[in-house]
Amino acid sequence: MKLQQVLSYVRRAVDDYQMIQEGDKIAVGISGGKDSLTMLYALAHLRIFYPNKFEIHGITVDLGFGNFDITQVEKLCEELKVPYTVVKTEIADVVFERRKETNPCSLCAKMRKGALNEKIKELGCNKVAYAHHKDDLVETFLMSMLFEGRLHCFSPVTYLDRMDLKVIRPLMYMDEADVIGFKNKMNLPVEKSPCPMDGYTKRQYAKETLKKLDEDHPGSKDHMFRAMIHGNLEGWPERQERKR
Repeated sequence: MKLQQVLSYVRRAVDDYQMIQEGDKIAVGISGGKDSLTMLYALAHLRIFYPNKFEIHGITVDLGFGNFDITQVEKLCEELKVPYTVVKTEIADVVFERRKETNPCSLCAKMRKGALNEKIKELGCNKVAYAHHKDDLVETFLMSMLFEGRLHCFSPVTYLDRMDLKVIRPLMYMDEADVIGFKNKMNLPVEKSPCPMDGYTKRQYAKETLKKLDEDHPGSKDHMFRAMIHGNLEGWPERQERKR
């Protein structure tokens, strides 16, 4: 997938849900994975020509596993002229050694977001961009039905009132396959997650279930996504219709 196509998806999402306003300073959460690096690349180029001028600042929360090398990510940020900050934490030690959590993902996510949001506010950002793509949204929708008995998915734009911070998801129209294609084409410096729980979660189960559904019934993932877009889900802002 070419950068032009990625920018087309991202601009459509940004316009449809009015994600970016003039003067925004947007923190870009960078995990080192393909999704966040694709988003970083896209937003770095979008800011060049988008009518509403905005700034971005890359942020990585280092969980403290000790085998997480972000050297190449730092180089990419330098090439893209994006300021970059690494937040050092002891989250891994707290979750796996001190607390010995049997269900570590929930606590880890909470602590990681806390460290990220604290740094975001310190840097003076008013928004943070998360790299959730279309597959992530549909998987979350599927998980809410399977495990919670409700129709729910995180919103394209979410306001965190306690932090006075908006979360935006510019990759929401991109398929994971497109992200993989762009990562391969651009040779993005992906750093594998050092977390021992990676790949052993309910989300992984939802991912595999969705893949099987789409193989058995081609187009089912897109049908579910369209149902979400037009389903007036709780917390979702109204989508701005545009002339195509």
